[in-house]
Amino acid sequence: MKGPLRLQLLRHEGLKFYPYKDTMGKITIGVGRNLTDEGITREEALELMENDIVRVIKHCQDKLPFFDLLDEVRQDVLLDMTFNMGIYGVLSFKKTLKHIEKKEYALAAKEMLQSKWASQVGERSLRLSRMMATGKREL
Repeated sequence: MKGPLRLQLLRHEGLKFYPYKDTMGKITIGVGRNLTDEGITREEALELMENDIVRVIKHCQDKLPFFDLLDEVRQDVLLDMTFNMGIYGVLSFKKTLKHIEKKEYALAAKEMLQSKWASQVGERSLRLSRMMATGKREL
């Protein structure tokens, strides 16, 4: 019974990978998931985060040749930034990335704080820049 139901729902609801407004104006995604009224569960949110982490790791490894040579804390700084603004946002930090590649972490941290991004994300940028400068995690 469950197999045919899935096919039936896919036929009737469709499969959408981006949010859209349904005929009642509700924000919907996937196979008719009403985000407006139902949202997602904690487990679903954490699963999405795990999938996104895998994606940003791949982006950093593909686009930053020095990424795998960094210690875990500094990798996590770049992953956090990529999670927040996408790989092309991170790639726009040309001076910061040059300093990171040269292991000039204090200079990289200073550049991070002089960006528009820093003013947009506030405390996050302060914490990440300290982590970049010191190599010590802040949770």
